[in-house]
Amino acid sequence: MIISASRRTDIPAFYAPWFMNRIRAGFCVVRNPFNPRQSTRVSLAPEDVDLIVFWTRNPKPLLPYLKELDARGYRYYFLFTLLDYPSWLELGTPAVENSLECFKQLSELIGPHKVIWRYDPIVLTIRTPIEFHKQTFQELARALQGYTTRCIISLVELYRKAQNRLKPLREQGIEIQACEGDALVDLMRALSRIGLENHMQLFSCAQEIDLSAYGILPGKCIDDRYISGVFGLQVDPKKDPSQRKACGCVVSKDIGAYDTCLFGCKYCYATNSLERAKRNYQKHDPNSEGL
Repeated sequence: MIISASRRTDIPAFYAPWFMNRIRAGFCVVRNPFNPRQSTRVSLAPEDVDLIVFWTRNPKPLLPYLKELDARGYRYYFLFTLLDYPSWLELGTPAVENSLECFKQLSELIGPHKVIWRYDPIVLTIRTPIEFHKQTFQELARALQGYTTRCIISLVELYRKAQNRLKPLREQGIEIQACEGDALVDLMRALSRIGLENHMQLFSCAQEIDLSAYGILPGKCIDDRYISGVFGLQVDPKKDPSQRKACGCVVSKDIGAYDTCLFGCKYCYATNSLERAKRNYQKHDPNSEGL
């Protein structure tokens, strides 16, 4: 079983003590996001867990526990989102300098092959145009050269929750722009070139369009071939049916909860209300069985 920690929230950033308490207990309880009265007990015993996939913008609170995870026999890798958007789009993410420092520290601890950079999602607006992304991606890629070998990108997909939170921006004249035609070709060619210059292979995430002509291969964040190559594990390559159609990820069990992340990204699908997320965070118990 692959544990996803988590598409629904940032467990390393905000819930590391809870996570480690559940590791020590050997299980956690996950509520059904569509029926909160229904919950599932998920084993976290080392013999039942093939791999843990951490999704995060700030793994720093989890770093002191990595030796314990190693000693207990867990295998894991990190999907580290690093974008450097303005604060009106990402309210509470760490300063880019701190994120780069943390990325490098994590890479030095576990190896560059186990830290995957996510430049995701790509949001085009009048204030974050194509040139913004070219320059930002180049600066970040140069800073991360040697600390990762793999970068995952995707174009923003606006869910209903995100549409509601973007309304104040639209009222200020900031609209999300489609990336298509010549603009798409220009950006994808630039990102691919920058990736190669910095010894990174680029992969797309859940994209309906094929970007392989630009050197960006269709990718999976939870990827059976990557897992086999890095960990020597053979996992079922079957697509996870619970994910959206264009997502190629293999089956995993997510142990997070929606409306619990405090970063406040305007485009996020996992948080309907930042105020609700703050309340949920404040009332969560690190010793509870579930978030």
